[in-house]
Amino acid sequence: MTTLVDVGAHVPATRVPIRDLADELGLDHLELGVFERFFGLREVCTAPGQTLTDLLVAAARAVPGLAGNEHRVRYVLGARTIATVAPVGMNPLHDAATRLGLDHAVVWTLTQHACASALLAVDLAGRLLASDGDPDALALVLTGEKAFSPGSRLIEGTTIMGEGTAACLVAASGPAGSSADGPASGSPVLAYATRTLGEYHQVPLPEDLASPFGVAYTEVLAEVVLEAVERAGLTLNDLALVLPHNVNRVSWRRLCARLGLPLARVRLDDVPVTGHCFGADSFIGYAAARAEGRLRPGDPFLMVAVGLGATFSAMVLRHEASEGSGLSEDSDGATAHDTKEQA
Repeated sequence: MTTLVDVGAHVPATRVPIRDLADELGLDHLELGVFERFFGLREVCTAPGQTLTDLLVAAARAVPGLAGNEHRVRYVLGARTIATVAPVGMNPLHDAATRLGLDHAVVWTLTQHACASALLAVDLAGRLLASDGDPDALALVLTGEKAFSPGSRLIEGTTIMGEGTAACLVAASGPAGSSADGPASGSPVLAYATRTLGEYHQVPLPEDLASPFGVAYTEVLAEVVLEAVERAGLTLNDLALVLPHNVNRVSWRRLCARLGLPLARVRLDDVPVTGHCFGADSFIGYAAARAEGRLRPGDPFLMVAVGLGATFSAMVLRHEASEGSGLSEDSDGATAHDTKEQA
């Protein structure tokens, strides 16, 4: 059973009010008001002066189970939203692997599911490791990106992107398959469901598809969530916590209303203080929720992501105890959960 051995997250301390980005992003006063009052966005985390390699390395070094187990890492997967993230001749993922002492691993990127690529990467990493047949082997999934241009910073009418990153150490099986000198805990993946609606592949969507997509978004995401929960042999009431993609609050209000799920069970704390951190949101949320004590050993929880293109994904896991918080801090000690608002 694919298992998250441990998760680390890095949330840059610098926060920029979205109001200060309005001119750069071409947001008028009305659009800015929608983002602030209805979507619940207030500021985004940014990392001026840091490269994508720096951010990925920081997240990986926040993974408690990685240090001392580098020799067991067989794969390093970069789960990206954007296909091109660096100039020709530069490869942030390979550079990160080198800095982490993982030159021996197979290093590669997948982008096919956009912001849902990290969930795909976890599932794929588990299947690759299982097929290799080495119970001690691990994979490292790295996710999150730099918002390097207005086009990568803004999803029109939906959200504004932040620069938090996350790293996931994955095994093909749970604690029983762990090495005696390696990580002794992990959160097993109970179920994974995903669906792609290829008719909405254009970005941005043409006007004639925008309205149908708005309807399909809530309906299809609800179906995928229920599919994952049912595959895990659970009900929505069994879920201790939902760790969302942090696009905005209104989309989650609509989804919760559709599912009959209490909004309070969705961890939306980061929406106003980080923005939508590409594929890293759910994993940043997991590291923070664990540090906050919002998950107890044995609790089932749900990760959800939607990628432009349009892919809807949900993963059900069972939380097990692990060492360390998995949250890295910048020089001023700020993390994603320092500032909270009630959903």
